[in-house]
Amino acid sequence: MAYSQLTNHQINSCQLVKFVSYSNPQLQTPELSNYQIFKLTIQSLALPIGSEKTKIPSSHQHQPIQPTMKKIRWGILGTGNIARKFASDIQRVEGAELVAAGSRLLSNAQAFCEEFQIPLPFGSYEALAQSEEVDIIYVATPHSLHHANTLLCLHHNKAVLCEKPFALNARQAAEMIALARQKQLFLMDALWTKCLPHYTTMMQMVQEGAIGEVKVLLANFGFQMAPDPTSRLLDPALGGGSLMDIGIYTVFTALDVLGKPDSIQVHLVKTEQGVDQQCAITFRYANGAMASLFSTLAANLPTDVAVCGTNGRIQMTTPFYEPTSQLEYYHEGKRTMLDIHHEGGFGYQYEARHATACMRQGLTESPLLTHAKTLELMEVLDEIRRLGGIVFPGE
Repeated sequence: MAYSQLTNHQINSCQLVKFVSYSNPQLQTPELSNYQIFKLTIQSLALPIGSEKTKIPSSHQHQPIQPTMKKIRWGILGTGNIARKFASDIQRVEGAELVAAGSRLLSNAQAFCEEFQIPLPFGSYEALAQSEEVDIIYVATPHSLHHANTLLCLHHNKAVLCEKPFALNARQAAEMIALARQKQLFLMDALWTKCLPHYTTMMQMVQEGAIGEVKVLLANFGFQMAPDPTSRLLDPALGGGSLMDIGIYTVFTALDVLGKPDSIQVHLVKTEQGVDQQCAITFRYANGAMASLFSTLAANLPTDVAVCGTNGRIQMTTPFYEPTSQLEYYHEGKRTMLDIHHEGGFGYQYEARHATACMRQGLTESPLLTHAKTLELMEVLDEIRRLGGIVFPGE
């Protein structure tokens, strides 16, 4: 079915199957109904949408460890806001069990565990990492702690799903990945948006040529933060600034759609603390394509993405990084709204479901968020900060 043949304003589940099932031969068996295929594809995300761009490079592959059908036992390192959302959403993941949480204060861990009915509270990160009752740990601490916290978990033979940004720089990221490969442990960057149904559908449409050759990508993400000089968003020691907190979404979207740019231009406004309050980025490509990316902590932006090609345009509506975003498809003068299924929750269950599926399949690397892609993103973020004159302590 060509996208230009859509005549209504919604896309049903049977049509969506045609968008996403071709890349997964296991979902093409005749014994499964369209609805079952649709449900497996969108709800499990066990395999990536797309073909060429999501294969693990041969030089980065490991032999899979023994697959398992047992439940994957999760722990959460950190008990802040994002940890709470993750704890709520993982209850929607079949095959996963949240069994532990760790905080630097036992009282915080106990309160967190009581709220989400988690059996094992730990009063230190190391105690959580040492637990033999945990298979994988979701690292949900501030940016500057991701590197050390992930290494701690890996050293204690725990798989890790690490919240974004994966690290403060490419050097840290490479060290984390090297240890995971050495110990044959699963490690994944928690770029949750990449696992959301509307985003994977957008990528599928681009790869199938629904809008022709992509020439322009426009992405904005911004909000007006409350005046608070003590905020983590303004602290260089915590990896603050608009780029590392929200601009990263615009950057990885451009990399997914257009690849690594041939040249980068950066203009930014610094805060008194030395992080970026506003950041404007231009990616240029040898084929003439361009991406314009903007992030700010000073104003409320539409927070949307437009992917524009020679034969149409796809708009991810505000907020494009969340599961409530919709897809608008513009082709031959017509606008079609694609009705993407949302199952509720905050949206973190999709990345948790994908990581759980990878663990049960015995993988040590996600085929959707490969280590190579993680390193590429960190290298580009490093270059953007270099061009803008942003340096974090210790670099």
